[in-house]
Amino acid sequence: MTAVITLPSSLDDLSFEQVLDQLAPHPADAKVIVDARHTTFATPFGLTALLTLAQTRTDMAEFLPPEDPDTLSYWARAGFFRHAEELFAVRGTVPRPRGAGESEVLLEVTPVTKSDDVHAVVERIQQKAAHILINKLHLEPRATMGFTMTLSEACQNIVEHAGRGGWVMVQAYRYKKRLGGRLVMVIAVCDAGVGFRRSLESGQRRPLTDRWDDAMALETAVVNSVSRYGEAGRGQGLKGIRGYVHRRDGKLSVRSGTARIAYVPPWDDDVPRREDLAPFPGAQLQITIPEKVGAAA
Repeated sequence: MTAVITLPSSLDDLSFEQVLDQLAPHPADAKVIVDARHTTFATPFGLTALLTLAQTRTDMAEFLPPEDPDTLSYWARAGFFRHAEELFAVRGTVPRPRGAGESEVLLEVTPVTKSDDVHAVVERIQQKAAHILINKLHLEPRATMGFTMTLSEACQNIVEHAGRGGWVMVQAYRYKKRLGGRLVMVIAVCDAGVGFRRSLESGQRRPLTDRWDDAMALETAVVNSVSRYGEAGRGQGLKGIRGYVHRRDGKLSVRSGTARIAYVPPWDDDVPRREDLAPFPGAQLQITIPEKVGAAA
């Protein structure tokens, strides 16, 4: 029997939980159709997480693309279908990407499997990111260096910990839901690898506690900056990301396995910790940097 997984009209890091809830009862080798026909909006997290979902299926899932022509065109420009056609059995014809025009997609959906990919990603968007950060988000020039470090560290986590390739996408867009139309820069990095709990276990970095689950693993890695590697200085990547996001009044969320941790700024009403979520392999990270308002740094 084939299971139909219906995507919400707006696909982001929170609504993606609806997708995973539908998927949870079906084993990895079950026949699945992912129905995006009525989806009209997707964030970088939504698009990269969809490709990650496809990687978790042992039997290739079918994919029904959005019917809305503007959405279809955007997904093509964002590079989604270029990779989706290798991972899904895509029904129908999807458009070929044309010039990005005035799109604020800084980095289309891009695979990351090795350190060379990380360097290439950073090189490709440094200039465009600097323009957006300084001229549109009104951040000080030194914010560009921190942004580059943050992007690099987020991608490097895939290389060092995932055990398989992942995906990154970077975009700037108007955030009407929470910030009244202020511009935000969003980085999404998703993989279907071993996840934080198994990564820490593999390096024998699990804390001495009877309570050990995905939530505790996230707290150990993200909050306490513990890496699976025992050498001094390891685990500082996520600490650096946290610091950068905090200084820019931004938001960081990290999901792994059945748990999610978020550093939530005053402008957002997310919760800092979620447990007992539908299981999803690997780790999924989102960073949101908002436009600065007023003269305060």
